[in-house]
Amino acid sequence: MTSPYGLHRVVEPVGVLPQQAWRLDATPECGADEVLVDVERLNLDAASFRQLREQHGADVRRAVLEIVAERGKMQNPVTGSGGMLLGTVRAAGPRSPLGLKAGDRIATLVSLTLTPLRITDDLAGWDGTTEQVPCAGTAVLFGRSIAAVLPDDLSDELALSVLDVCGAPALTDRVVRRRAAESVLVLGGGGKSGSLSLVAARRAGASRLVALVPTEAEAGLVRASGLADAVVVADARDPVAVLEAVGTPVDVTVVCVDVPGCEHGAILATANGGVVVFFSMATSFSAAALGAEGLAADVEMLVGNGYVPGHAAFALDLVRAEPAVRALFEHRQTAQA
Repeated sequence: MTSPYGLHRVVEPVGVLPQQAWRLDATPECGADEVLVDVERLNLDAASFRQLREQHGADVRRAVLEIVAERGKMQNPVTGSGGMLLGTVRAAGPRSPLGLKAGDRIATLVSLTLTPLRITDDLAGWDGTTEQVPCAGTAVLFGRSIAAVLPDDLSDELALSVLDVCGAPALTDRVVRRRAAESVLVLGGGGKSGSLSLVAARRAGASRLVALVPTEAEAGLVRASGLADAVVVADARDPVAVLEAVGTPVDVTVVCVDVPGCEHGAILATANGGVVVFFSMATSFSAAALGAEGLAADVEMLVGNGYVPGHAAFALDLVRAEPAVRALFEHRQTAQA
């Protein structure tokens, strides 16, 4: 009997959901409500990729292979995060509610941390320098998984990059509209989720957009794009530097950086009564909660969980409609090539 939550794939410890599990059963067999996928490419999340590169250097390929072989999924043991994947549906069970069929080329919209995964080519086509990992293997989706059929008008690489972070702009849109927020700060405004969040905030009605980036080179790219009203350079891990760079505190701060230690700067830069949305997988939520308490900061803090209904179509439409944000994505891909 299969479970829509994937409980039947949990090897240890029994009784927890797949994301919490230490090890999953990645046997490439399709249950009645499952979807079996032939994997073509993994997209490691930014925080996980950075940590793996810093720890393992040239051995990062071997590190990824060992994680997947040991755990039956891709879950970085340090960051706890994974990413998502692109592939082609091999089979869909007769009771699968996902609406997919054999031959569909898809991107998964659920984390690799809960997706049963096998790698069969030893990652021979990956040099370890990019977040996107060409590979061969299989993956399994459950009844409660989410996936998007790849669009015909965007390259696989671009579509995968956008879908990897599609929850960020969708939730930014929701928060800005509900709050009627006038000012929005995006920490990491030059990155994938950050640039999309800037566009979403503008469309939702924000009149003052501030992008914080770590270098002058990145600042130049964001200024040229016109996505923000102000682009400031500061180390997001330095709370006072963040506050000084931003100046007047904002109504909403969106955290899209891939390094730890950015919680307090985000809190300081947000006005009392405002909202901080944490999208970074490097976030320490205890540091955020205790930091806000220690600073007597009356801010609402939200965890960006990566899912908002309609988030995939929303993000893809932003890229289609906004040449500036598409150019930033393509520049990032070129830089990593």
